[in-house]
Amino acid sequence: MKNAVGKEIPSEILGYGKVRPFTGAYTNIGGNHTRVTSNIKANSLKKGAAGEDKLINSIEEVIDKVGLKDGMTVSFHHHLRNGDYVTNLVMKEIAKKGLKNIHVAASGLFKCHEPLVDLIENQVVTNITLSTISPGPLAKAITNGKLKNPAVFMSHGGRPRAIESGELHIDVAFIAAPTCDAYGNMNGSFGKSACGVLSYAYADAQYADKVVAITDNLVPFPASPVEISQDKVDYVVQIEEIGDPNGISFGPTKVTTDPINLKIAATTARLLDEIGYIKDGMSLQTGAGGTSIAVADEVGKIMKSKNIIGSFGSGGITGYFVKMLNEGLFNGLFDTQCFDQVAIQSSGINPKHMAMSATQYANPNCKGCLVNQLDIMILGATEIDVDFNVNVVTGSDGSILSSSGGNNDTAAGAKIAIVVSNLLKGRLCVLRDVVTTVTTPGETVDVLVTDYGIAINPRRIDLIEKLKDSELPIVDIQELKAIGERFAGIPKPLQTTDKVVVVVEYRDGTVIDVVYQPK
Repeated sequence: MKNAVGKEIPSEILGYGKVRPFTGAYTNIGGNHTRVTSNIKANSLKKGAAGEDKLINSIEEVIDKVGLKDGMTVSFHHHLRNGDYVTNLVMKEIAKKGLKNIHVAASGLFKCHEPLVDLIENQVVTNITLSTISPGPLAKAITNGKLKNPAVFMSHGGRPRAIESGELHIDVAFIAAPTCDAYGNMNGSFGKSACGVLSYAYADAQYADKVVAITDNLVPFPASPVEISQDKVDYVVQIEEIGDPNGISFGPTKVTTDPINLKIAATTARLLDEIGYIKDGMSLQTGAGGTSIAVADEVGKIMKSKNIIGSFGSGGITGYFVKMLNEGLFNGLFDTQCFDQVAIQSSGINPKHMAMSATQYANPNCKGCLVNQLDIMILGATEIDVDFNVNVVTGSDGSILSSSGGNNDTAAGAKIAIVVSNLLKGRLCVLRDVVTTVTTPGETVDVLVTDYGIAINPRRIDLIEKLKDSELPIVDIQELKAIGERFAGIPKPLQTTDKVVVVVEYRDGTVIDVVYQPK
């Protein structure tokens, strides 16, 4: 048979197989870069030269372009946190078009996403999957059973695992891009809405059927540096504002000033020093809470006093970790999310401040999961039980306060996972016989440090042996619970309906618990 350039080609070749003959330079090329024909070149820019064919006038128009239909899944990332505008703008246009049964698969949702509540009530949104949520109207709506189907809470590592395996299929990913060119190259570190790294959007960009970049800072080609590249992006939309960067530092992202919490932090650092975890080459991650960051501060003081240089700090990065990097206490930072302006600025200028994907961070099925290189992880908890199971999802009244985030990912990987908490919170003891919602299994949690003492998981015989002569206030977890109950009493059992409002997945996709609607 002859191909398109007139060459005689066999239909099958031994050792090669069946032959697909050449049929033209552009006939088998998909995507948005098909070359325009010569008869219209004079009046049009060549598609693909600088991405003009990707640039769409509005969110409304791009929704038509990507072919969104009832029942499809759309995704968003949460690096703008409580300052995000893109999710609400896109969902508003989806609602205007009369679409129903949309699955919102965001990496995170916050108070600012209150408009989704109306869309839930009107059946525009019937499914939500996420790995981060904050208390607010949306969390309350999910708690109260307004969402048609149970929300699914994944971990930060579980979400990319599910996307890559096809368990979570995304039809259209909408990426808020602080800087972008007309061909889709983007980064998060520059522009008026800079948020730092875009790590939680990497899997969406790689695996979604269609990818739309939405930017308020359209720059000439090529955008530099490129964090998410043009080959993953179908369309680009320029709007006036993608968000308010002031909303990024939502919640406690600084060292606590509370003297009790500072005492907990100092005790934790002393514990780590006594058991030999503060040493050259150590790695550290903390949550973004004030007590957790105070632990990093105390650890940093010990590192300075002993001239210790650590390997890396990781996770969501605050200005305090940037300070430790700049002081030479760590050789590098691995960043999935910037929590303040100091971290955002650092991510754009310091080569030792490195973006990492959520897969690289915590996907248990990837070839090199960073949490497995962690020495020390400092965790938060709303509750912890006598078997060291941790709850970060619900309060004791069953209301949704948070989601899995990286809690169970890091606990599973780190050499030592320590929960730091006041023993009493809101007149309630954080220690329970059984937590309201299991987020992180006790087999991965090693120590609880409170203002009334330290409890060591009996599984960690090595730690118990090392601390047998310590002057630290080591107590049995049952004893610690009894102390808390003397002050707060024993709480009444939570009364719930039989309606499941949240399915809590462990990082491997198995269901570790469910949340029932409270009565």
